[in-house]
Amino acid sequence: MYLLDTNVVSEIMAGNKTVVAKMISVSPSELVIPQPVLAEIFYGLSRLRKSKRRDKLEHRFDLISQQVRRCEWNDAVSQHFGEVKARLQKSGNVIEDFDIAIAAHALAHDLILVSANGNHMSRIRALRLEDWSLG
Repeated sequence: MYLLDTNVVSEIMAGNKTVVAKMISVSPSELVIPQPVLAEIFYGLSRLRKSKRRDKLEHRFDLISQQVRRCEWNDAVSQHFGEVKARLQKSGNVIEDFDIAIAAHALAHDLILVSANGNHMSRIRALRLEDWSLG
């Protein structure tokens, strides 16, 4: 199963053909989105001024939201978040809390994180990553 990162959902919303083709090739039952990704997308949309572009992106996000299940934030996610954040701080490889939260969902639920943010996410031990933007 695959957990979609914010940058992947954004690419789908933007109509990136490579990412959309990969998403379509996977069964919808194999895809999940964690709450931190939803929060980041809602934030990004809220920052846009009212326009046809914003309307189009909101419509595409609504379609994605209706088709892709949520990944629950439970105690296991919180535990992984704390462990990962502490490990990264000790090693001097700090990344943003939302990135850690997204990765913690993948770790806690044994999912493959789909992300184009390999530079940050590869710092997290045991995290399985795929970058669908590479084709």
